[in-house]
Amino acid sequence: MEFNIPAMSCGHCAGVITQTVKALDPSAQVKVDLAAKKVVVESSRDRPALAAALAEAGYPAQ
Repeated sequence: MEFNIPAMSCGHCAGVITQTVKALDPSAQVKVDLAAKKVVVESSRDRPALAAALAEAGYPAQ
């Protein structure tokens, strides 16, 4: 799943996003493209659950 996250602007943001996904699914694979403001997630959790967790962490996905 690919998420566009306009609020992601630095390495700290990327770390918080990664931790947020891992808290929901510890076995998830997370790839962050900071320059493109995109995150690719391979997870057993569904997209709405991941999007809700990201929004709650302050990084709403588009």
